[in-house]
Amino acid sequence: MDTDLARAWVLAIGVAVGRNKDRLTRLDSAIGDADHGTNLDRGFTAAATAVSDPGLDTVGAVLTKTGTTLVSTIGGASGPLYGSAFRALGRVLDTPLADPLAFTGALSVALASIQKLGTAATGDKTMIDAYAPAVAAFEEQARRRTEFAAAAAAAADAAEEGMRATSPLRARKGRASYLGARSIGHQDPGATSTALMFRALADAAANPGT
Repeated sequence: MDTDLARAWVLAIGVAVGRNKDRLTRLDSAIGDADHGTNLDRGFTAAATAVSDPGLDTVGAVLTKTGTTLVSTIGGASGPLYGSAFRALGRVLDTPLADPLAFTGALSVALASIQKLGTAATGDKTMIDAYAPAVAAFEEQARRRTEFAAAAAAAADAAEEGMRATSPLRARKGRASYLGARSIGHQDPGATSTALMFRALADAAANPGT
């Protein structure tokens, strides 16, 4: 990943969230506050503007700016969770160019940051159910010396599989946990937006310069 790809990723997330804003909100209305799509759309719209600053000349600078912007513009739990993830990525990737193994390490740090803040684990019906398998899939490909775009595609596939697997789960964290058994049968909105973000990374990596 170079600085251009980091920017392209943030822009691609913004487009994906915008297209799926209503879907995310519908999912959240079933088991949450019904504002996930609106909040993320506001945050990533602001982030897309923020990362256009030409002074952001490293991958880390772009991703840190994204995280800071998300924290300041997204309400509820999503801002701190997604913001902390991007800031963690940024802290690790303070370089103009990051290879797949370096990005793997950054993803692992970001995952730990989310888990520390949200105290959630795989199976709790949260964004972790998509984020953790995406990190594992990216790492597996990186250790095989797979190119970045292919590793990102594998991560996106794993995130989407994890997203779908949240439907039969009973929520154990967040607002959805208050519903108890009524949370079963609903796909988690945080896992869904996480899958969108990893798919946006795969798309940006597969189509550089577009």
